[in-house]
Amino acid sequence: MVSNDRQSREERARLRTYQARQEVHTRKQRRRTRDNGIAVLALVIVLALATGAQVLYFGGGPGTPEPVASETPTPSATPPAGENQGDVPSADLAEDRTWSGTLTLNEVPLGVELDGAAAPQAVSSEISLIQSGFYTGTSCHRLTKDSIWVLQCGDPAGDGSGGPGYSYGPVENAPAEGLYPAGTIAMARTADPYSHGSQFFIVYEDTTLPGDTGGYSVIGRVTSGLDELRASIIDAGTADGGADGAPAVPTTITSFTVQ
Repeated sequence: MVSNDRQSREERARLRTYQARQEVHTRKQRRRTRDNGIAVLALVIVLALATGAQVLYFGGGPGTPEPVASETPTPSATPPAGENQGDVPSADLAEDRTWSGTLTLNEVPLGVELDGAAAPQAVSSEISLIQSGFYTGTSCHRLTKDSIWVLQCGDPAGDGSGGPGYSYGPVENAPAEGLYPAGTIAMARTADPYSHGSQFFIVYEDTTLPGDTGGYSVIGRVTSGLDELRASIIDAGTADGGADGAPAVPTTITSFTVQ
């Protein structure tokens, strides 16, 4: 009888021990599942923040939900859509004619033509900025590759957020079919068609951009030097090796002249 009681107690003790171990195991599994869920959620948040930061840093542009090569024209509040903001140069400055000149990036001289008849407001703004020396020393902060081929320049802040202190619109001379041939020079903007400022982009290979966003103001074209630009700057790619980022070769507008 005593032996049976002892055996029963030992069996009950073993059962309690087994149950305790099972409970510990179950708790660990629950904690591991919870921790994994938290880790996944944290990763999603980090990736979302990283993506948002990249969009903010580069100001939108080709290949992003925002239109190509966008910028924030002023460091303050975003201007209302549908109207010019600040001291926008008169559209008469373009004189309804073609302007010829040279845009030098690092030591690469690009022959350029600006079409004052096709995009009078945008070309007038560019002429005003060029003649004032605004562009000298500013950077080309963004290079895109892989189906969209542009080099974005003209931001005094150097990070896609700067402009001349004014913004204007609307979009002028956008190709109806959305094709921007190699050599095209067009103005950067956000989704607001009145957000043009100083940033522009040079298309270095034929690029098709969505036309349902209103397109981008084509102000002119590169007439010479595009091959040298590719060899000296474009072919090196981006600093991080990605398809959209700062050029691996730091690029500065050393001079910009038109007449």
